[in-house]
Amino acid sequence: MKLLGRSASINVRKVLWTFAELGLECTHEEWGAGSLSLQDPAFRALNPNGLVPVLQDGDFVLSESNSISRYLALRGRRVDLLPEQPRARARVEQWMDWQATELNNAWRYVFMARVRQSAAYQDPAAIEASARSWNRHMQILDDALPAVDAYYDRLNERPGFRAFGRNGVP
Repeated sequence: MKLLGRSASINVRKVLWTFAELGLECTHEEWGAGSLSLQDPAFRALNPNGLVPVLQDGDFVLSESNSISRYLALRGRRVDLLPEQPRARARVEQWMDWQATELNNAWRYVFMARVRQSAAYQDPAAIEASARSWNRHMQILDDALPAVDAYYDRLNERPGFRAFGRNGVP
């Protein structure tokens, strides 16, 4: 299998972490960095959205990090990661979808302003609103898990998380 996308992308790292959890090997190509442009027609043929990650499994091509992670878990028959039972699976998928829609939207503005230092994201009121929204969403997560800090400590025991899930690039 081949994974296309830059290591700095949290969504690419999420899929690399899934590969590690499953003990699967993949070839990783750094698309979106250097000479491998996301605007390249070859890349756009794989994902017309021009976003990473993209998985190639033989002639099967898939984009969207959560969809790729689900596919890999199903392919590897890892019911501990993606349960077969409808309610347990629905709960896992609920949180995956929440992360992609609610949580990511909550922190996007402040992330672009403070981490990426993008000139297009420098409105102080919008930065503050994004930070408040992030904190509110993290409280939701803390209440549901419970205890995000304890959960994070448990994640740090996993080699795949240490390699791909923590801040920074492996």
